[in-house]
Amino acid sequence: MFRVPESLWIRIPQVCYHESGARLTEIPGVDMYSNPQKPSEEEVGALRRGAGHWLKKLREERGLSQRDLAEKVGVEYYTFISQVESGRGRIPPDRYRVWARALGVPARDFVLRLMRYYDPVTYRILFERAS
Repeated sequence: MFRVPESLWIRIPQVCYHESGARLTEIPGVDMYSNPQKPSEEEVGALRRGAGHWLKKLREERGLSQRDLAEKVGVEYYTFISQVESGRGRIPPDRYRVWARALGVPARDFVLRLMRYYDPVTYRILFERAS
């Protein structure tokens, strides 16, 4: 059985509150695994910008404006499209199929490509060959 080294665990205290909001007691901490594979903020920003660049390219290849795409995916404000394309936002997972359809990409291919940017650790585990 694999054991995670104690150096990767953190203690998180739990606090109980009464329904009135008054603090009742603190329960001794719960050990939780801290994820050392989590990308830095800079890496996340670069990955999101990469996703945005790809999405913008798809949109432009289909001759869609940001307003057109916003309408097709059911977004009230086209500025959300701008945020996603600039890497300041991301597509919610429950909207992947809608975006794939709007951009004319098979949903599976769309999600696989997006996963490279939004969840690179899982993507590498699932799809990259071992060296």
